[in-house]
Amino acid sequence: MGVHGLTTYVEGNRNFLQDVKFRDSRLVIDGCSLYFRLYFNHGLDQQHGGDYDAFTHLLTQFLSALAACNIQAYVVLDGGMDPSDKKFPTLRQRLQAKIKEADSISHGRGGSVLPLLTRDVFIQVLIQMGIPVFQCPAEADWDIACLAHHWNCPVLTNDSDFYIFDLPGGYLPMRFFQWTNLNGKASHRYISARHYTTNNLCRWFGGMNRELLPLCAVLTGNDYGAPREVDTLLDLIDVRGLGGGRGRGRSKAPASRIEGLLTWLSSFSSVAEALEEVSSLMGEDSERGKRGQRGGLSSQLWTAIQEYHIKSPSSLAHWFAGGNAPLGGKTSGLAQLPEYLSLAAAQGQLGPMALDALVMQRVLLIPQVENSKLASTHCTSRAIRQGIYGIILQNVHGNAPHGRSGGPQLQGIQGSGCERGQGRRGRGGRGQCHTGQQGGNVVLNIDQAAGVASVQAKGLSIPVLVEEYDRLDLNLKKNQVEAHAPGNHINLEGLCQAPVAVRLGVLLEILGVKEPALAPVPLHLQLAVAVTGFWLREAIPTPSQPLLQALVLGMIYGELCINNQPGAAHRQHAGHQLNWAAERNVCAALDRQRVRPGERRGVDIGAAHNFSQWQACLWSALCLNQILLMPLPQPHLSWLFSGTLVHGFYKYLKGGRVAEALVPEGSLSGQLYSILLDAARDCSIKANQSAAGSGKKKRGRGRGRRGRAGSRRGAQGGGRDTEEINNRFALLMSEEEEYD
Repeated sequence: MGVHGLTTYVEGNRNFLQDVKFRDSRLVIDGCSLYFRLYFNHGLDQQHGGDYDAFTHLLTQFLSALAACNIQAYVVLDGGMDPSDKKFPTLRQRLQAKIKEADSISHGRGGSVLPLLTRDVFIQVLIQMGIPVFQCPAEADWDIACLAHHWNCPVLTNDSDFYIFDLPGGYLPMRFFQWTNLNGKASHRYISARHYTTNNLCRWFGGMNRELLPLCAVLTGNDYGAPREVDTLLDLIDVRGLGGGRGRGRSKAPASRIEGLLTWLSSFSSVAEALEEVSSLMGEDSERGKRGQRGGLSSQLWTAIQEYHIKSPSSLAHWFAGGNAPLGGKTSGLAQLPEYLSLAAAQGQLGPMALDALVMQRVLLIPQVENSKLASTHCTSRAIRQGIYGIILQNVHGNAPHGRSGGPQLQGIQGSGCERGQGRRGRGGRGQCHTGQQGGNVVLNIDQAAGVASVQAKGLSIPVLVEEYDRLDLNLKKNQVEAHAPGNHINLEGLCQAPVAVRLGVLLEILGVKEPALAPVPLHLQLAVAVTGFWLREAIPTPSQPLLQALVLGMIYGELCINNQPGAAHRQHAGHQLNWAAERNVCAALDRQRVRPGERRGVDIGAAHNFSQWQACLWSALCLNQILLMPLPQPHLSWLFSGTLVHGFYKYLKGGRVAEALVPEGSLSGQLYSILLDAARDCSIKANQSAAGSGKKKRGRGRGRRGRAGSRRGAQGGGRDTEEINNRFALLMSEEEEYD
């Protein structure tokens, strides 16, 4: 949510905030506020697609600071969209603004766009560090407030709504939470912070009733929006000299308007009395309803302020104590999932995209830094999302959505038009996504609706459509995307009983990857390599050899970093015959290619677009893997992609130098590089595509492979050298997981 101008007003008055030495306490953390603030307030890269390794390091430092002060963190995250749709206009406005900001960043100007995988990295790190986490069905503010009220502990967030919630433990604004500078002796460390309670604010206004604060939030206009009549009401308040109205033709600052409203509200003893005055000012019916509310505007205001009514006890307290996931609450999105997927969603192991597609049949695609003259980078991963929709929406209309070749098509109902031909030189002439035959949204006329009814009457399959909101040029565009069920029509309810091999088959079918192509690849990298093959096949323009090599070099760097982390020394006996000092030198040489802060002004927009397409594919594939209960392990996202690093590799390779200079063939990293590179190429050959038909594409991707003829022989057959490398890495990784 958020109340316009309230943060500025409160933080501008030191009487409302008390300096505290925070330690030895529970702390409920607004997870979304935390990862946004950590990323944007510490100079981390946005222009090159994000540095997830640097973000992980920062997040780890933050959590370690809390632990040093004996602060027990509990992280609560937003989930899907609010099913009531009250906030949807605000979400669309924000998405449109982010499209413009992403374009600005791509041209070296200002803006702030969160890299696409930041949330996934955030959750993965929390789980790895044992931090309790819960993902709400929709917006988390109310659940956070109820939990903090139940535990009588503070909330850490940036959300101005927490100046309104009446919390006995108060609110710690992130801006004043000085976690980077711990104070006190070793056994009594503390974090300097500023603490807010509604008591402090209400005391300033002559002991105003705290229950009146939500009315101030609604009249000011939070993200859910105030009723239209509020402008008229504020004019009347201002005309009658009751203070604080914004008035037509006057441009009072939001903070001044808030102070005026609080002054006016402080003259009432209760919400009912204030609403009675609203009814009088608006000339509403004097017949009194329940709890003092009246008809018209006062009734709408009464309904709106219930958003701030805290329920006790909190269902999340039961969850964090080891109980079941609270499926009810303010929304019922999780309750529409099978129990095992509801649990995964509550644990943060099922992303908002799946929840939104299930509950709303609507998905908002996150803008990235890309070439806005080309089709949105999310067009590349459309087939993956169609597979997701096909699995989770199979019971819509009472039957399963058909695949690309199964079931009848309805005339007049079109898909989104992110096809390969349209993506490159479609009707728009600029490689954009188009919806329907005329580039507009899908609308069923009377004849088409009659056709749907006819198909239903015959018991035939009806296309299931999901609204996707994505970029078209620099504008937000709604596309209707058809759900595609996988070939074996796997049942959502029965997924938990399906063998791993069946679920893996569905995953690879949607990605168009042959399982043998992944055989040489270490297990924890198989999903990333499969996605890379999908990207090579589907991305437009087709990724070049240096782009592919840069991505693989980034994966090698991550593998070396994982095995050189503190605590890894005790595992080196697993590969005692290896020269680990040489591998560390390789890691250092790779890191030297990183784009440094002083070099970040100019970004290769073509490379940025292709790398953003890869991230879009991985983002969708991670969600698909989660829905299928992870037939492949999720990759270590912190070390899989670093934007400044892969852009540095691309610049290095584009300049005519060879990857072998960075990863010598005799080294373990060099051998793994060869395996991953060849496997990604093999995965780019679609599973049902004949070898003869793919020869041209395969030859085209063979450029720049000097010195690699021998390595391909091992990768293809899972030969002795490949098996030995995989055994070494598998042993290292299994010991690492056991150690963690």
